[in-house]
Amino acid sequence: MTENQLIKKIKRLKAIKPRRNWVLLNKKQILGEERRIEIFPFFRPVYAGLFCLLFLAGLFEFSQNALPGEFLYYLKKITERSQLILSSEEERPGLNLELVNKRLEELNQIAQNNEVRKLAPALKEYQASVFEAVKSLTKITATTSDSLVIKGIAEKTQKLEENKEILGTLLEIDEKLNPVKVVAELLIKDMEKTFLTEEDEEILEQAKQDFENGNYSEALERILLNQ
Repeated sequence: MTENQLIKKIKRLKAIKPRRNWVLLNKKQILGEERRIEIFPFFRPVYAGLFCLLFLAGLFEFSQNALPGEFLYYLKKITERSQLILSSEEERPGLNLELVNKRLEELNQIAQNNEVRKLAPALKEYQASVFEAVKSLTKITATTSDSLVIKGIAEKTQKLEENKEILGTLLEIDEKLNPVKVVAELLIKDMEKTFLTEEDEEILEQAKQDFENGNYSEALERILLNQ
């Protein structure tokens, strides 16, 4: 074989390419399994559901500090509504009073920060919460005689009155939508059903007088101090 013939055969061998499957198989056997680097493994389908769940939970938690007029406030209201739906009839008046207190705290924060734009929606939310509280209080008045339940409601109403004093004359409540009036009347009726000493009867009469004069918070406080 001449030198030229040998060169030609070598050139032909160089032009021959191995099959792709054979190359990949041998590469895998020599180098081992190729590892893929995942920058964001939580985007894989197996983790996507968990990631979304944790994200939503964090969002709902963060929304608890939102104020009326802010986007996340709607999530805050959804959380509160869920708590009310899951509560019993006896728990609902207390929860509604807690929500009234929350609305007052929001108003107080808005007033302190002088956020005028948020004042109107905050007042609207406050009035709506008072309406719901009075509605549930009126309902429980007709269905419960449990003194512990009534006392728990009264204590939350007293806190409501204390919070209202912080805001001064900013909040003028319609008498029909005054939870303090509803609870004071409930306490008076409950006290009338129990055995009373002479001192208790005197306190009851004074509370009735306060109530008739429109001093509902005084009537409420007078009865609570006696219990």
